[in-house]
Amino acid sequence: MATSTGRVTGTARDRAAGADGARGRGRPKKAGPVRRSMSQHWYAWAMVAPVVVVTAALIGWPLVRGVYLSLTDATEATMGRTIGVNVIPSTYGFTGLDNYVDILTSGLFWDKLIWTVVWTVACVGLHYGLGLGLALLLNRKMRLRSVYRLMLILPWAIPSFVAAFIWRYLYNSDYGVINAMLKAAGLGAVGWLDDPTTAKLAVIAVNVWVGVPFMMVAMLGGLQSIPGELYEAAEVDGATPWQRFRHITVPGLRIVSSTVVLLGTIWTFNMFPLIFLITGGGPGSSTEILVTYAYREAFTGIRNYSGSAAWGVIILLLLVVMALVYRRALRKQGEVW
Repeated sequence: MATSTGRVTGTARDRAAGADGARGRGRPKKAGPVRRSMSQHWYAWAMVAPVVVVTAALIGWPLVRGVYLSLTDATEATMGRTIGVNVIPSTYGFTGLDNYVDILTSGLFWDKLIWTVVWTVACVGLHYGLGLGLALLLNRKMRLRSVYRLMLILPWAIPSFVAAFIWRYLYNSDYGVINAMLKAAGLGAVGWLDDPTTAKLAVIAVNVWVGVPFMMVAMLGGLQSIPGELYEAAEVDGATPWQRFRHITVPGLRIVSSTVVLLGTIWTFNMFPLIFLITGGGPGSSTEILVTYAYREAFTGIRNYSGSAAWGVIILLLLVVMALVYRRALRKQGEVW
């Protein structure tokens, strides 16, 4: 009897398991998040796909190629090339991190880095301060405000190479407009681009002239997004202009400020055309920043492609680290972006 009962119980259990298995096989599997996104937003993916492909071709492949070259000893003499019908194969080899060790242990790198940091901090600080001041002025009601805005935006609209050539002419020691004005005022001429100190001040001034309009436009947009009722309520409560600026304007511009300061830092850190076209990195190499020296390594003298690639990778890593630190600092302050 017990055996019969056990056999019946086992048969029922097997049937139940078989039914559950059949139901499991008949039930469709849940799609993963990627597949679900592709099925629901296929049109958006189709529109983005060409941009992704072009970006990968124009940025991804050169980046991978540059990282690879930085780990070799590739120079103009060891790179493969074709001369007429003769094909000369490449003879460079893998050297690992030797290029990075050579760069980071040289005093040249740290000299360039210090000047690049000074150049970036000075330019971005002046960009932000002057841009915010001009935005505060243009945010008020005044006559011909649109004309002033147009005139102040013009430096930003001029291409960088055009601005560089204009200012190089203005700084010319013999027939430059600036020295002509100094002579007319009874002062002596200044060799703006002949002395390391004046050359550094000259390129900073040009970059500030070019970059302030962007900051001004961004700050002006941020000011116009702050509700006017806040200023009216603060004025009714007896707040001074400085208190209104400190407790309303500055917090209201925090998100805009954090974004434009980061963008301005990245752009200024890599501002190649102004320095290269105005001073060529000179006199000597006193105004040369990291990116201009990397260019010099790759395209002047005996072209050191591997060394230039290593400089470029180091610059990229510096900017990535700086952006991550900056983003983390903003998160601690409660900013989300």
